[in-house]
Parts: sequence; C-alpha cells; structure tokens
Amino acid sequence: MLSSLGGAFARRGVAPEAAAVRRPPSLVYRISKNAGAMVGVALLGLVVILAILAPFIMPYDPLYIDTTQKFLAPGAAHWFGTDELGRDVLSRVIDGTRISFYVAFTVLVISAGIGVALGAVSGYRGGLTDEVVMRVADIFFAFPSFLLAMAIVAALGPSIENAIIAIGISWWPRYARLLRGQILSVRNQAFVDAARTLGATDWRILRQHILPNCLAPLMVQLTMDAGTAILTAASLSFIGLGAGPEVAEWGSMVARGREFIVSYWWVPTFPGLAISLTVAGYMFLGDGLRDLLDPQLRNRVSI
Repeated sequence: MLSSLGGAFARRGVAPEAAAVRRPPSLVYRISKNAGAMVGVALLGLVVILAILAPFIMPYDPLYIDTTQKFLAPGAAHWFGTDELGRDVLSRVIDGTRISFYVAFTVLVISAGIGVALGAVSGYRGGLTDEVVMRVADIFFAFPSFLLAMAIVAALGPSIENAIIAIGISWWPRYARLLRGQILSVRNQAFVDAARTLGATDWRILRQHILPNCLAPLMVQLTMDAGTAILTAASLSFIGLGAGPEVAEWGSMVARGREFIVSYWWVPTFPGLAISLTVAGYMFLGDGLRDLLDPQLRNRVSI
C-alpha cells in the first residue's frame, strides 16, 4: 500500500514528504483569488490612503470659509468645486474619510463589545442568564434599529458622538445573538469537554477553546456592519441628528447640498459618491470573507 502511494506521488512529480506537509492556502492568498473581496480591498485601500494622507494632500483647509468663492464649478483650482460657503468640496470629502473610519471603529467597539460579552456569557452559562439576556435582546429587536438610534440621539442631543453611542447601543443584540448561536453549537464538543475535565476554568475555556472557533462569522458581521455604521451615521446627519453643518462629515455635506442639487450638483454628489464607494468596499469585502470562511459555501463553490 505504501509503495503504491509513493509510486502515485512519484508519477505526479510530488514527493511523498512534500505531500504530507502541504498546508492549505492562507486566508490572504484565498482573498487574493476572490474577485469580490479584492474589489473591496481596493476600494477600502483607497479610502485608507486618503485618511492617512489627508493632512498632506488636502489642497485647502476644509473649514475655511470664503464667500467670494462660493458655488464654483469643478475646475483646475477646485477639482470638486466649492459649496455655499466657499469651502473646497474635495478637501472636505478627504477630511471626511477620517471621520468615517472613526465612526465605523467606535460603533463596532461599542456594539460588539457589549454584544460579544453578553452573548458569550448567555451561550455558555445557559439557564436563567441566557433567558434574561435574550429577552432583553428581543426588546431591542422589537424596534427598528434606525428608529431606536433616532430616539436615543433625540434624547441625548444631536452630535456625531451621540449618534455613534446611539448606533452602538441599538446594534449590540445582533452580536449577542450571533455569538450565542455559535457558542451553543460548540460548547458541548469533545475538545471543550476535555478541557473541562482537565480542570480548565470557564474563562479559559471560553477564551482559548470556544471563542477562537466563533471568529469567522463574527469577522464577516463586523466587516459588513462597518459600512452600515457609516451609512447609518450619515443618515442621522442627513436628518439633522448627527454631525453639525460645520463638520466635514459626508452625511451632513449631502444634507446641506441637497438644496442646491439642481443648480450646483457637485455639492451633494461627491460626498454621496464617497459614502457609496466606502460602503460598497465593506460589503464586497464582507461578502468575500463570508464565501471564504463559511465551510458550506466553500464546499458548494468547490463542487
């Protein structure tokens, strides 16, 4: 049997030792072979570069007001034109990239931080703890998340910081339920029972054995929610519950420019395109990660 296997490897030009140690391709390599994921990486890479280099590549101060230069059409001096206060639209769009990443990161830290902690405890402990956490989550799910965020911002006061807090609070149940479901599927596996038999504490079992096996769906959810967080914050700013008109935030810029869209189309169009491309980048990347990390989808594609 062994000689026949060795002969088969030899005929294929592969040494038996090399075949034995061959490892599956890394996640980075598989992402590079996924067209949708690469589109997302390219779009987000552009936004990241703009955010990092913003102080050096902005042609003008995004907050500088010059009413003698208002409503200038896109041209050599102002590539994206100027708005109703004479501010350079390109500079404000570039400056908005930093705000968008700040919004996405902070919203995910709040919502995932609360949701992962409660979901982990709920799924692992079960019983009364699980029942209480899930019923509280159901109360939050009873309200549309955007309307709930609107109500929280209205109570706290309109600002970009309060909008971030409101979105984070309204989103935690989705992470709690996601992680709870993942933990329920692995908490009774043999490797968890073995760790428990060897005397591992609950915290160690969760941290070293259960949570690492739940990261794939969590990564996909975080990636896709990052784009949705930017879109939701922009929507709150659009209706006057987010960033103020003086802040170079894309939603606020679109809200201010909608009054002039017929005569001065460039004022709301370019920040709107920035929102669309950034959200699309997160969605493409999230879809690609889901295809690569979901075993069922991966097997279906390979068939």
